[in-house]
Amino acid sequence: MEKEKKTIYIGCDVSKGYADFCILNENKELLVKDFQLDDTDRGHSKLKSIIKDVFNKTPDIEICSAVESTGGYENNWYNTLKKLSESYNLKITRLNPWGVNLNQKAGLKRNVTDAISAFNIAEYIIDHSDNVQYKQDDSFASLRCYWNLITMNKKHRKELINQLEIALYNANPTLMQYRKSKFPNWLSELLISYPTATDLANANIEELIKIPNIKISKAEKLITEAKQSVASRTDAFTKRYIIETVTQIKALDMTIKNDIDTVEQELKNTKQYEEELTVLKSFKGINTISAIGILLEIGSIERFKNAKAICCYFGVQPKFKQSGDKTSGVHMSKQGSKIIRGILFNITKGAIVYNPVIKTTYEKKLSEGMSKMSAIGVCMHKTLRIIYGMLKHMQNFDPNIDKLNTERSNKKCQDKYNQSLVYTIKARRFQTFDPSAPISKIQNKKRKELNSSQCATNTHTTGSKNSFPVSS
Repeated sequence: MEKEKKTIYIGCDVSKGYADFCILNENKELLVKDFQLDDTDRGHSKLKSIIKDVFNKTPDIEICSAVESTGGYENNWYNTLKKLSESYNLKITRLNPWGVNLNQKAGLKRNVTDAISAFNIAEYIIDHSDNVQYKQDDSFASLRCYWNLITMNKKHRKELINQLEIALYNANPTLMQYRKSKFPNWLSELLISYPTATDLANANIEELIKIPNIKISKAEKLITEAKQSVASRTDAFTKRYIIETVTQIKALDMTIKNDIDTVEQELKNTKQYEEELTVLKSFKGINTISAIGILLEIGSIERFKNAKAICCYFGVQPKFKQSGDKTSGVHMSKQGSKIIRGILFNITKGAIVYNPVIKTTYEKKLSEGMSKMSAIGVCMHKTLRIIYGMLKHMQNFDPNIDKLNTERSNKKCQDKYNQSLVYTIKARRFQTFDPSAPISKIQNKKRKELNSSQCATNTHTTGSKNSFPVSS
């Protein structure tokens, strides 16, 4: 008979510049006294030496190790353990700190130190071994960091535009009419040359029409409006402020465009990702930028076993709580990454206008009395489920497929409803309602309504279908 392999568990609690480690056996007993190592070459070499010693003493073991996701500080330790897994029977995973924290609270542990946190991480992978995924190679990690830089630049650009509008309102308010939705290129060039109303009023028409998209009629109109302007600030510092702000905005526009092109080209270099981008853009409402953002956040679609799993992972699934007499309203859970929810929100706003499927869903929910934001939330959920189906089967968006899926889902819901909530409640009760039970007024009202509906619509017998022993 083959001897069963023993498993050792390593928990790694990462801090900035160092990490605490805890090594446990299957009974949660310390095999090595918890220790701390610096995030340097000496620290990583010492970790390798400790793990090698463990394998030399007991070569037939398996090591399961875990680090918490801490915004990037764990990457060096994760990489070292991953390299060790190539030579030894060692597995490594990243854990969501939220799950580890809940597991700690369930154990009624009060104190928190780095050493205790390392123990909690090792304990978590022991208690939840069936749910821990050890194959988590993220091919998009570096690209996602680069994409976050693009997102930050876009936010910075928006802040600069907001500040420019305030300055422009005081320096030349008549130009505000040309800045309604976007900031046109001709307006940027105009402000660099003529930042205030005084400068524009004294401008030469021949010089003004050299700016792209400014013709003689528009130039004359701009000069006339500048002469009639009520601008309150035309000093040198205001001029310099506007010129430098516009220059920064133009530089950011160029940087953002080049960075997006770089990311898109990197994805297109791999045939699979290029096909996925094409599939995503077949959905009306998803452009190139949105498709790249979705792809980088989802990674491999194989990580999710079904559409429900991906909706839960990104926090767009409905959530409610019922306890006793209280039931909280259904709302979006908003757990997980908020980045993809922001992308889905923007996609949905466009899809409500241009995509008939999402538009129909949105209008239906509004007609049912749902608020606009709640209806958008429902559409976000539907959009993500559609995206999952498109990527899972590598098919372009087809309204007919969505129609069939919706009909099948509605039929399934109707079948469940036909079984009746009454039957569900009766099946989980092993006695009829006792009128002498000390229940609240609300619960008493519910039971009366339930009894009346049972008499009217249900003939199922109470209790479980299974037989139970009767005490003598």
